[in-house]
Amino acid sequence: QVQLEESGGGLVQAGGSLRLSCAASGRTFTNYVMGWFRQAPGKEREFVAAISWSGGSTYYADSVKGRFTISRDNAKNTVYLQMNSLKPEDTAVYYCAGRGLPSVVTTTRGYGYWGQGTQVTVSS
Repeated sequence: QVQLEESGGGLVQAGGSLRLSCAASGRTFTNYVMGWFRQAPGKEREFVAAISWSGGSTYYADSVKGRFTISRDNAKNTVYLQMNSLKPEDTAVYYCAGRGLPSVVTTTRGYGYWGQGTQVTVSS
């Protein structure tokens, strides 16, 4: 089992930046592919970004490519999501997710471990 806890959400104006963090505890963090997903009110949870075990490979949804950056610090058991040039449509609850297999996937069913989420609100 791995436990995940997100932090860093909040209220920001359009064009601003936020950095989300996800602290992991439990099993060896380096064995997990990590991802970020988000869910806006009335919508399904959607993929945002993912990162391989080593951090050498990253993947992004088209809607955030060029604005968001996912990274990880395996020494600190933490994964980050740097969000720049935020837009009102980025408003959602953001979830950190872990996958105990080496392949990176972008579907929610591919991740077995989830945090409780952190709210990000972008005002226009």
